[in-house]
Amino acid sequence: MNYVIAAPALPSVEVKGTPDRFPVHRIFCVGRNYAAHAREMGNDSREPPFFFTKPADAVVANNASVPYPSRTSNFHHEVELVVALAGGGVNIPVDKANSLVFGYAVGIDLTRRDLQSAAKDQGKPWDLSKAFDRSAPLAAIHPRASTGILERGRIWLKVNGKDRQQGDLADMTWNVPEIIAELSTLWELAAGDLIFTGTPSGVGPLVRGDVVEAGIEGLDTLTTRIS
Repeated sequence: MNYVIAAPALPSVEVKGTPDRFPVHRIFCVGRNYAAHAREMGNDSREPPFFFTKPADAVVANNASVPYPSRTSNFHHEVELVVALAGGGVNIPVDKANSLVFGYAVGIDLTRRDLQSAAKDQGKPWDLSKAFDRSAPLAAIHPRASTGILERGRIWLKVNGKDRQQGDLADMTWNVPEIIAELSTLWELAAGDLIFTGTPSGVGPLVRGDVVEAGIEGLDTLTTRIS
């Protein structure tokens, strides 16, 4: 097939233990999926999960730099378990959802918090605060065949060696199968989709020169530098 302009490169992510890469179709994100983080953001109830998206080319490789983004003075980190799908569908039953998971990775949902707050106040979409360039650093994806199903385990983030975020995957308000099932009532999920599953409490600001380390028990640590 010929294109009238050069076709953009397909975004992809490293896969642990293989030279092959995971092609990224779409990025979905879950908001306020840990109770303590929901409280620190001014919410205190078990609401149904809600979602926002990032462009596939927002992914950033491990050990890379992220430029401090424009139009913000309150740039935040949010460490998250990322689920990579090997299959999809619509109206997926909760008890079938884990069978669609290819693997798991550590990710950071970078956020222009001041723009998010303004959008909330004005009832506007979150795109400007969440879906900007290089807003999704991601470590290698570990295949489910090697990790098993992840339901619990320490999740953490440090900035310049100092603890910022601490939690456990078991603290999720909505677990991974529930998230996949709910998402599939809104979109037809597909192989190549990534799902950022929410962040524990302790989100906070980043400045130029910061070194961010994020991890989840059993997965590769993610290191990101803010330039």
